[in-house]
Amino acid sequence: MIPGTYENYLYGVVWLVVSVLVTHIVSSRIRASLAPTIGAANASSVAFVARLVGYIIAIIGFLAIIRVSIAEALAAGGFTGLVLGLASQFVLSNIIGGITIIVTKPYRVGDRITFTTWQYGLLAPAYPPKFFSQDFLVPGYTGVVTEITLMYTVIRTDDNIPLKVPNSIMAQAAIFVHSDAEYRVVRTKYEVPKDLDPDLVIQRVKGEVSKLDFVVREPSVQILDTSQTTYVIAVDAVCKTIKEEPTRSEVIKAVMRAVRAVREGQAAKGGQQP
Repeated sequence: MIPGTYENYLYGVVWLVVSVLVTHIVSSRIRASLAPTIGAANASSVAFVARLVGYIIAIIGFLAIIRVSIAEALAAGGFTGLVLGLASQFVLSNIIGGITIIVTKPYRVGDRITFTTWQYGLLAPAYPPKFFSQDFLVPGYTGVVTEITLMYTVIRTDDNIPLKVPNSIMAQAAIFVHSDAEYRVVRTKYEVPKDLDPDLVIQRVKGEVSKLDFVVREPSVQILDTSQTTYVIAVDAVCKTIKEEPTRSEVIKAVMRAVRAVREGQAAKGGQQP
């Protein structure tokens, strides 16, 4: 069914290997040369398409060299395609997932994202005193997309560790694209001693946090919980930022200054009383 001599097969293998190597080199050069002019995201998409076209040409050339006609390829492709399809579901799903990502663009190279797969839901706190809490944990990985290949999406996490995720997983994942949001709500919780007047604390916290240059408008301050000695406030501030941690750090400092000022004010007021 597949005619040809051993010499043809040898030439075909050589063609296939050389074609794959050349495709890889050319796609890398395309991405490096186009990135400064059209951006890393668009350059990565062009390189992806170049690799895909190169691999298709390599396969077609291989079949032509070993003298397999289209009719014979289709005839042999029924059973062979079924076997290979079952054996290479992972590979094919990743390639299709990569094409889907390039076409639909749920994220691009350079975006900072957090992704969580559909197999995982929200995790409620298991610590007994938190059974009635409204806090939930979203299991996910956060980082900057550095490359999208045929098989994997490469993400450099916030810990500066490269993470390669199969495209089939990314195509069905829930994705938070932080780079698309110029403003975001940063929530900060702080435990305040119960002897401090909550109305004064809330008023002072709003004033201190509003002074921060990245805070867009006056924050919302609410009391979330209380115990015998303390109460917990939540500060929701709309901030111009991509990363939460540096912003939350500054908000915490502002809250600490506000609480200290209220404590010192009440202490001074109490000292003046006879």
